[in-house]
Amino acid sequence: MSADSLELSNTTFEAMITQIHDSLQQVGNQDLDARDLSDAMTAAGLDSADKRIRETMRNLRKVDPRTRLDESALREIIAPENATLIARALAGDLIIPSFASFRRRIERIFNEVTNDDRGQVATYIPQLARVDPDLFSLAVCTIDGQQFALGDDDETFCVQSNCKPTSYAIALDALGENDVHKHVGREPSGLGFNELTLNHNGLPHNPMINAGAIACASLIRPQDSNADRFDHVMQVWKRLCGGTRPGFDNSVFLSERETADRNFALAYMMRERGAFPKDTDILQTLDLYFQTCSITVDVRQMAVLAATYANGGVCPTTSERVLKASTVKDVLSLMYSCGMYDFSGEYAFSVGIPAKSGVSGAMFMVVPGLCGIAVYSPRLDALGNSVRGVEFSKKLVDKFAFHTYANMEDDHSLIDPRKPSVERAADAASYLCLAASRGDIGELRRLVASGFDPSTADYDGRTALHLAACEGQAEAIDYLLSVCSEREPKDRWGNSPLDDAKREGHSHIAELLSARYDAAEQD
Repeated sequence: MSADSLELSNTTFEAMITQIHDSLQQVGNQDLDARDLSDAMTAAGLDSADKRIRETMRNLRKVDPRTRLDESALREIIAPENATLIARALAGDLIIPSFASFRRRIERIFNEVTNDDRGQVATYIPQLARVDPDLFSLAVCTIDGQQFALGDDDETFCVQSNCKPTSYAIALDALGENDVHKHVGREPSGLGFNELTLNHNGLPHNPMINAGAIACASLIRPQDSNADRFDHVMQVWKRLCGGTRPGFDNSVFLSERETADRNFALAYMMRERGAFPKDTDILQTLDLYFQTCSITVDVRQMAVLAATYANGGVCPTTSERVLKASTVKDVLSLMYSCGMYDFSGEYAFSVGIPAKSGVSGAMFMVVPGLCGIAVYSPRLDALGNSVRGVEFSKKLVDKFAFHTYANMEDDHSLIDPRKPSVERAADAASYLCLAASRGDIGELRRLVASGFDPSTADYDGRTALHLAACEGQAEAIDYLLSVCSEREPKDRWGNSPLDDAKREGHSHIAELLSARYDAAEQD
C-alpha cells in the first residue's frame, strides 16, 4: 500500500471515529462510557458474536465498562476493519434503520402467540415425540446482518423438511434448471408431503415434498461416496449459516431409516417410472435424504440461512456468495407455492411470504430484499406445520408490509421497517396535509381508515387542520374536528388553525372553529 493510500485510509478512519462518537452522543448522554458503545451496537442489530466486529468486541472486553469514551478511547477500541459497519449501524444506515423499534414489535407478536398450546408434537419418529412441546424460539437476520433472537434460542433441532429448499438449491447450482427438472416437477401437488403419487410425467410434483427431495438427493454429486456427498451438503449449510457448522443427530437419522417404509415405497415407485438418473443407487440416495433431514441447527443459524436466501444467495454475515441468484429465484418461487405442505395455497394467500416448515416444528420465512425469520415450536397442526409458527407469521403480515403483494394495497397502517419512524411520520403528515389543503374528504377518510392519526404534525408542527384552515376548506375542517384528538394544535411559531384562518381572511372558517372551540369548552 502506498503512503498516499495509507494516509487516505487513516483520514477515513478518523472521520468514522468522529461519526461514531457523534452518533453515540445523539442516542445517549454526553458522558459516554464503553457500555454505551456496546449497547448502541446491540440496539442497531450487531450481534456480539458477529465475526464482522470480532476485533472490536475483543477490544471492548479488555477495557473497564466504565471507561470514558472520547474519540481517543474509540480509536483504541474500534478496529479499522470494523469501523465502516459500526459507523453505518449507529448512523441508522442499515436496511432496518430503527432496529430497536422493529425488535420490540416482533417481540410483542412473539409474546402474543407464546401461550398458544394447540397442536401435538410429531410422533411417527420416536426421537421427535420426546421433545418438550412448549419450546419456543425465534430469530431474525436482515440482509445487512442485523440480528436478534428470542425465547429458547439455545435449543437445537432437526431441520427435517427445512432441508428441502437447500437440497434443491445445491442440485440447481450444480446442474441448472433444465437438468434438475428432468427429474422433479415444479407444481403444487395439493396432497400430503409423503403421498404415494407422481405427476403425469411420472415425476415428483415438486422438490418440497418427500418424493421431490429424494429426487434432489439423487442429483447431489452422485459420483462421490455418500460420506463425501453428505460432507458437501454440510459445507453448503455451514456457508449458508454464516460459517457456523450445523450439527447432526444420528439417533434421528437411524430412527428415520427404521421408520421409512413410505419413503422406500416412493423411491421404488419413482425408479419404476424412470424418475431417477441412470444408475441411481436407491439405498444411498435414501440415506443421503435421511441424513439431510437429521441436520441440526438453532434458530439463529436458520435465520442467517433464511437471510442468505433473502439476500439473493449472498450470506449477510460473511459477504460470501453461496448460491447463484438464479438458483435463489427458483427456490423462493417453489417455497412460495409449495413450502407449507398442503397448506401452501392458503399460506401464500393469507401470509404471502416464501416459507418452509418441517415436522420438528422448525420453520423459516424469507422476506426478499429485507430479512430471514426462523421459528421453532414443536406443536404441529393437522397438516404438519408449527402452530405457533403459522400464527406468528399471520400476525406478522398484519403489522408489517411483508406480504408479497402488500404494495398493491394502499394500507398505511402496515409498517415498512426499511423506512425510519421519522420518515413514516413525515409521510403521514404530508399525505394528510395535502388532502386537507385540497378539501379532499374522500382521501382524508381513506387515510384515517388506513390507520393514519389525523392529528399528525410535520416538522414545523403543521397539521391537516392548519392546512384546511389556511385554504378555507370548511368541509375538511368539519370532518377533521370530528376525528382529531388535538383540535387546537400549535405549530412551531405558536399558531393555531384559528390563527391561520384569521390571517388568511377566511372569516367563515374562523367562525366555524371558534364555535366548535366554544362548544367544546362548554361540554
